[in-house]
Amino acid sequence: SMSPSSLLITGGNRGIGLGFVHFYLSRPDVKHVFATAREPEKAEDLLSISDPRLHIIKMDVQSDESIISAEKEVSSILNGLGLNLLINNSGVATRYDIDSPPSRQSILSTLDVNVAGPIVVSQVFLPLLRLASSSLSSLPISVSRAAIINISSGAASIQDNKSGGMIVYRTSKTALNSLTKTFSIHTAKDGILTLAILPGYVVTRMTGHNGELTVEQSIKLMTDSFEKFGEVHQGGFFSKNGEPFP
Repeated sequence: SMSPSSLLITGGNRGIGLGFVHFYLSRPDVKHVFATAREPEKAEDLLSISDPRLHIIKMDVQSDESIISAEKEVSSILNGLGLNLLINNSGVATRYDIDSPPSRQSILSTLDVNVAGPIVVSQVFLPLLRLASSSLSSLPISVSRAAIINISSGAASIQDNKSGGMIVYRTSKTALNSLTKTFSIHTAKDGILTLAILPGYVVTRMTGHNGELTVEQSIKLMTDSFEKFGEVHQGGFFSKNGEPFP
């Protein structure tokens, strides 16, 4: 099935973000992969990839100015074409529990990256997504036409929360799911699919290299799900295998 012609992955320099970069560069029908990093000059894994379709873009999701200038760069490379897929992957997992010393600064910086980041990135890149959607208006709503996919977490689920812990991380991911639903109501009018997916418990730096799945296994499951997603998935929250998550 058809891959999105162009896509942007925030936090594309390591972990799941880098996994998406490798996967989409393995698809011959993909024309542009934009991988963002706060410090592109230190993104060794990205810099080691020699593929003219890869564009490493400087972006700090905590800075509106940085996001706006990244969009200008992406837009000039796309040269009149739209962006088909935005993956909001950039995130932080702050260990902050009830018995932690209180730190409003820690709370707000997590919410800044995990919530404000995806809101502003989605807002700023929306014109390019709209452009892609309108140029493929004969296609049904799908990831290959135009989509925003927010990388969430099982920790986002209020219903599924049995263990507590990680108050701030959980709260931020619940907020991410809420903004996903709200955004989807607006983007549906433009033929843009917006949804949230959880990658599972994946071995990355974020998990201290613990986990049940490799990055490659998680990416395979998620991208298989991407190919099945359509209008009925608009605004939803899904497991890596594409099933609705509580």
